[in-house]
Amino acid sequence: MTMLAIGSKTCRLSGAYFLVGLLLLAVSWIAAAPRFAAVLQVEGSIGPATEDYVVRGIDDAVSRNAELVILRIDTPGGLDQSMRAIIQKILAAPLPIVAYVAPSGARAASAGTYILYAAHVAAMAPATTLGAATPVELGGASSLLQIKDKPADGLLRDDTDSAKTRKMVNDAAAYIRGLAVSRGRNAEWAERAVREAVTLTASEALRKNVIEIVAADMPDLLRQLDGRRVNVAGIERTLSTDRLTSEVMAPDWRNRLLTIIANPNIAYILMLVGIYGLVFELASPGAVLPGVVGAVCLLLALYAFQVLPVNYTGVVLIVLGIVFMVAEAFAPSFGALGFGGVAAFVGGSVMLMDDASLAVSWQLIGGTALVAASFFLWIITRLLKTRNTRPVTGAEQMLGSFGVALEDFDDHGWVRVHSENWNARTHSRVLKGQKVRVLAMDGLTLTVEPLADNPPGD
Repeated sequence: MTMLAIGSKTCRLSGAYFLVGLLLLAVSWIAAAPRFAAVLQVEGSIGPATEDYVVRGIDDAVSRNAELVILRIDTPGGLDQSMRAIIQKILAAPLPIVAYVAPSGARAASAGTYILYAAHVAAMAPATTLGAATPVELGGASSLLQIKDKPADGLLRDDTDSAKTRKMVNDAAAYIRGLAVSRGRNAEWAERAVREAVTLTASEALRKNVIEIVAADMPDLLRQLDGRRVNVAGIERTLSTDRLTSEVMAPDWRNRLLTIIANPNIAYILMLVGIYGLVFELASPGAVLPGVVGAVCLLLALYAFQVLPVNYTGVVLIVLGIVFMVAEAFAPSFGALGFGGVAAFVGGSVMLMDDASLAVSWQLIGGTALVAASFFLWIITRLLKTRNTRPVTGAEQMLGSFGVALEDFDDHGWVRVHSENWNARTHSRVLKGQKVRVLAMDGLTLTVEPLADNPPGD
């Protein structure tokens, strides 16, 4: 009995030692895990692809226990909807978000300014700029102005007298002022950036309390962040960036695909290939390949259109234009359908995107319109040639043809036309070897008349 008690106690101690060992191993592994800052590169126009990259990137950084996220910004602006989605993600993030305008020569214009104001810490590299955050109305879609030349007084006057524009500007000004107040930054200048499209350099932004740090590079930024206190989700945190490594988080295949197809020019091409592929498949059933390629391209285009500011009136005009041009081949109108189709096609292409910064390029529109116009002009040319060409088959081929009599006859006899012997009838006497011309054809009998002179040819 005593031996059993001793054995049981030994087993319990061994189990306890084993659990302690596992705990120590886990603690040592956690301690040995490298601490890092996740870097997300916000470059180019801000749109659906950028939104997807940043939102998913922050989630990935949280799941990997990153110390903080650094948004490396260089953007001329972008879509209001995508910008607000990014800002909502920043405000709800459970870890510090640092906005860093870099490298030198970069800018955080328009939408980039709002994102910088939303971040827990705002930083810029020397020789960078931010500002010009005025919203604009383009074809019914709200976007944010991209930096362009402005009057010397800094005021934008495009449609500023309209109630709709004032409403948009006031809403944007209140939005960025709220961000500035929540982060303790210069709210007055933020509102001027919206109403007057003013801009600042890095040193000016630091002096005006728009940003907290001017850093030459990433190591310098991490050094200046160390020990800084920030409020994350209502909790005061002290940043510990000493010996912190930075890791650039590249977009995954899904985001890269979205980046490609969300390009308005690519989406436009996919739509055209899809429509033409389905048209060719319907015109030649059983070809399969045009239908498969067309269906895939059209689905990709529709997916892109879901995340782009598309004017569906433009889509309808493009489809209508293609239908008209294809109809020209089956119901010849000698140009009416073709010219109408090209006009609808070009008009729809121009108004396809509601945002001028995401408009389809004129070169692409011109090229596709030229190809379409060439196609229906070729059809018209073929139709005109066909109209002026004598029939080469059937009864129409025989009318007006010349032949030679094979015997003398007054009523019925045999003639040779187009190297074939035919039964013929006539109302005049025909001599053997005399040239004749076909006047009519009834079944397999030709009505002919004799010719006094030899006609050209046989």
